[in-house]
Amino acid sequence: MNDLAAREERTLPEKKRFRLGKKRHWSKMALALAVAAALAAWAVLPRLGGGAPQPSAGYLVETAQRRDLSVTVTGTATLEPADSYQVTTLLSGTILTAPFEQDGLVAEGDVLYTLDSSDARDAVSRAGISMEQARLGVQQAKEALNPTATLTGTLSEVYVHDGDSVTAGTALAKITASNDLTIDFLFPYASTDAFYIGQAATVYIGSFEGTVQGTVVSVSDSSTVTSNGMQACTVRVKLTNPGIVSDSFKASAVIGTYSSYGSAAISMAAASTVYASGSGTVTGFTKLAGSTVAKGDVLCTIESESSRAQLETARLSLESAQLSASAASGSLEDYTILAPIAGTVIEKTFKAGDKVDGVSSGTLAVIYDLSCLKMEMSVNELDIGKVRPGQTVEVTAAALPGEVFTGTVERVSINGTTTGGFTTYPVTVVIEDYGNLKPGMNVSAAIRCETAADVVSVPVGAVSRGNVVLVPGEGALTEDGANLADPAKLEERQVVLGVSDGAYIEITSGLTEGDTVVYQAADSGMGG
Repeated sequence: MNDLAAREERTLPEKKRFRLGKKRHWSKMALALAVAAALAAWAVLPRLGGGAPQPSAGYLVETAQRRDLSVTVTGTATLEPADSYQVTTLLSGTILTAPFEQDGLVAEGDVLYTLDSSDARDAVSRAGISMEQARLGVQQAKEALNPTATLTGTLSEVYVHDGDSVTAGTALAKITASNDLTIDFLFPYASTDAFYIGQAATVYIGSFEGTVQGTVVSVSDSSTVTSNGMQACTVRVKLTNPGIVSDSFKASAVIGTYSSYGSAAISMAAASTVYASGSGTVTGFTKLAGSTVAKGDVLCTIESESSRAQLETARLSLESAQLSASAASGSLEDYTILAPIAGTVIEKTFKAGDKVDGVSSGTLAVIYDLSCLKMEMSVNELDIGKVRPGQTVEVTAAALPGEVFTGTVERVSINGTTTGGFTTYPVTVVIEDYGNLKPGMNVSAAIRCETAADVVSVPVGAVSRGNVVLVPGEGALTEDGANLADPAKLEERQVVLGVSDGAYIEITSGLTEGDTVVYQAADSGMGG
């Protein structure tokens, strides 16, 4: 409205001005209604008048096609050797030898270092002596509780009986090694050729009536002179003890026509007296005089609390000594440091002549097993189900542009790590042919999880929850079939899914090659 019209309007009467304003208001409303009617007619005319359908914005039309789908899981990691070991020691001393070189190869069990072990050897010797002393203590404690036969033979005398109380040093029994007696007789005025080995001899023992028959077992090869100046020869006679003779008896003999001179001492076979080495009451002494025993046979028990306590104490001392000896021996082995794995020595920090001071010396050497390289990828929980041992992995490194290396999934761990409600799982990859790759390099990896060749597939976005796709019904598409004309004519269809590479997904059932699907573009901002 220009200024003149404004002035004219101000000059009009109030009632007239009201009618003029109302007229103009209704004119604007009429114009708006006309525009709305035109838009409605534009939308309805194609349906009523048979014109061509117009495209519906925000929808994409795709055809189910055959494709090769390859599922991959990607990630990054740092390369490590197949195995590594830092050589250390808990011992202190001077290094005597170190027969290996940095960057050289070593086999498992090779000697890396030998340390001066003179102190350790002394400790082993002392531990061995202590163990023998403890073993002797056990034996003595056993003897105190259960005295044993000291040799094999016959119990010639028994001095105690069950129920007797004895103290240390009490004689318990006497054992004779055999029943044979030997006596050396002197025959005066007889030449040595008057006697021969095997010749019979009649022996008179002490004041006992009767004689005992013996046999010549030895004849001296020359004569001797007796104390009273007579010449005589010596003849040794062996006979069986009739059971009443001891070395306290004297004897004489007649051999052929010769009688022995004076009385000769009787020599008993080896004999031993068994003494108590502890105090207590005798029990279990069942053998009688004349019984045979073998060396080590238990003769009886000398029962007492002190004897049993002494045996237990001795036994514990022996166990302690054995443990100490074993520890000392094991410690001696530690002075020779062996390679725990086979591999390449990448670091050697000590040499022969250096002194080490236990763990404070740190690492003596570092060994890498470079038979292969390994890496540990962190795979998220959404993808871990796709990964399996044996799958092929493509590995690249920024340090080696243009080179692609091939690895293999070795292990898929179920020991996941959760951070912020999201879980990842470690996957170990082995690279056998690693070329110029080195431990410590950062690499990217793509695991080829699954491959489906020549399968019917559609875009991932075409599949809705519940494994449903939209297919066009009659009149849903434009005449050229390239666009959606009427969303109301779309139909839902259930499908069965297969593998997906992230962009496309396999349809194993529900669609065939060439079928059309319609889906809403991800960035259209429209409801489905």
